[in-house]
Amino acid sequence: MTTTQQDCRTLDAQDPLRELRQQFSLPDGVIYLDGNSLGVLPASAADRVAKAVTQEWGQGLIRSWNSAGWFDMPQRLGNKIAQLIGAAPGEVVATDSTSVNLFKVLSTALSIAAIDTPERQVLLSERSNFPTDLYIAEALCKERGLTLLLVDTPYIQAALTTDVAVLMLTHVNYRTGAMHDMQAVTASAHTKGILCVWDLAHSAGAVPVDLTAAQADFAVGCGYKYLNGGPGAPAFVWVNPRHTARDVWQPLAGWWGHAAPFAFTPDYQAAPGISRYLCGSQPVLSMSALDCGLDSVLAAQPLGGMQALRRKSLALTDLFIELVETRCAGHGLRLVTPREHAQRGSQLAFTREQSPHAPPPRGGDSGAYAIVQALVARGVIGDFRAGDGGAIADVLRFGFTPLYVGFEDVWNAVEHLRRVLESGEWQRPEFHHKSTVT
Repeated sequence: MTTTQQDCRTLDAQDPLRELRQQFSLPDGVIYLDGNSLGVLPASAADRVAKAVTQEWGQGLIRSWNSAGWFDMPQRLGNKIAQLIGAAPGEVVATDSTSVNLFKVLSTALSIAAIDTPERQVLLSERSNFPTDLYIAEALCKERGLTLLLVDTPYIQAALTTDVAVLMLTHVNYRTGAMHDMQAVTASAHTKGILCVWDLAHSAGAVPVDLTAAQADFAVGCGYKYLNGGPGAPAFVWVNPRHTARDVWQPLAGWWGHAAPFAFTPDYQAAPGISRYLCGSQPVLSMSALDCGLDSVLAAQPLGGMQALRRKSLALTDLFIELVETRCAGHGLRLVTPREHAQRGSQLAFTREQSPHAPPPRGGDSGAYAIVQALVARGVIGDFRAGDGGAIADVLRFGFTPLYVGFEDVWNAVEHLRRVLESGEWQRPEFHHKSTVT
């Protein structure tokens, strides 16, 4: 029997996390299912950033590096992030972008491998990894004369050979929402003497992560998706202490990662521990917004923390799958995200096959982009990700952030989707014009 709207209202009333929604500034009339791309604005962020501008910068001026705690923000925010990813205090810093941080840790991992296993010349990743990760890997391999080997996901285990120096994976796939078993994959790689680099961009704040238990080697992640830090928020980097203890520099040896930045010595002396993974001066205003975003996630700690968020996330995604497959049946939508909870992140992806209830799509495409745009026009914000021109098709992608998405939101979102499909309104020309950001 299909879940009803009243059932969803009952679930919302019984939800122990429901009050967390009050932390956010959500526009009226909007159902936001795109927190996997950009999180919602925390209600406290505007005042916090304004304070950083008008008081700390405006009045404190340069003194605020000390008096307002600007200088230690990377470590202080890093300690908050550590609570969400299974790291210890002092093991994480918030800094730079995910791409820049990936360059740092991937370079370091390859340098360590070159010392310990110089005969290994392969960097392994999956073909469906997020493109920026692959671009960074490709550039490093060209620079170092290494081979970048890309395989389809089912063949990762078979590709873990003694030729491989480093395995680089994203924990939750950005397009499909499929999730790796981090502990099992890392253990398999380590059995073969391979270092593991994990991208947590679609994991941190969305699914429970335990880097320490997994014995991972390196990890990076994003601050503006499930951590609600705002557009372009600083990212983060974690390095297993067994690697920070080694005498190997990360390649962007800037003054902020120096053991004594204001000694102004002409030679570089790496800071101890994770602080050496800093580079230049930190973006204080962005850090201030990220601080509010992290607090919005940590507010779930007294209510069960990441485990409670995960339970609600799975319930939301299960409900969305059920409603799409019952209320939108016959319109060609096919789930590509794994149904198994252990293999699913906090997002869902659907492809669209030819429907018997609608005219052929324009230009031979699936109509996925236009359907998403029609939903956006109705106030249901998801997004679109293009296929690879081969085995991976275009997808309609929906993210479920349990901090602010409710069960009735899910019911209403699917109702809008049903109407878009049944009316054929997605066929209107304005929904087929592609913007730069999809």
